Amino acid sequence: MTVSACQVAALAVAATAPPPAPQVVGYPTLFVLVVLGSILPVIPTGALVSAAAVVAWHAGTPYDLPLVLAVAAFSALVGDIVLYWLARHGIGGWLQRMRRRVDTPRLDAAQRHLGTHGTAVVVIARLIPAGRIPMMVACLSSGWSVRRFLRADVAAVLAWATCYLAVGAIGGSLFAEPWQAVVVVIALTLLATAAPAGWRWLRGLANGSQPRPGDRSAG
Repeated sequence: MTVSACQVAALAVAATAPPPAPQVVGYPTLFVLVVLGSILPVIPTGALVSAAAVVAWHAGTPYDLPLVLAVAAFSALVGDIVLYWLARHGIGGWLQRMRRRVDTPRLDAAQRHLGTHGTAVVVIARLIPAGRIPMMVACLSSGWSVRRFLRADVAAVLAWATCYLAVGAIGGSLFAEPWQAVVVVIALTLLATAAPAGWRWLRGLANGSQPRPGDRSAG
């Protein structure tokens, strides 16, 4: 998590810069980081989007928040499709890596819901912390083509980006100083991301067994 912490900190520093800085530098940076975070689920992409929304809120121009939404959704879509394509074509062992991050009960549940509800489940899974990778593995196991997954993922990334944009905008409206809102929204989104893994760990202790070391996934 060292890389992700540094990147989130860098975006937080950008929040205290004059308005032109996030406009000129922040959008390309947000795009690159969200794409990378979607492929390598160690970067907290939700926290990045919320922090960028704080910057946009305090910039005060009417197009900043819509631009953050567009960049976040498009970059998440690009990252998802690249990851899905790599896994589907068996390149670089990505499918095996993804399978190691998903335990059998979650995969079975994802496949069952996918068969019943289809696209709607892809959207919901994208909004649930640690829900994206199990659903992608379920889609791969069900033989979904890249094109079919793309059609479902468009709605999913739009819903995801809107959710984290709202968190950042609300945080920005509650604090006079941008850095205060950035710290709060990053803490909240990281806590929400870590909560499912923490719950499974506690449940494993209660059941007298430990979850597998690789049994975790980022949204």
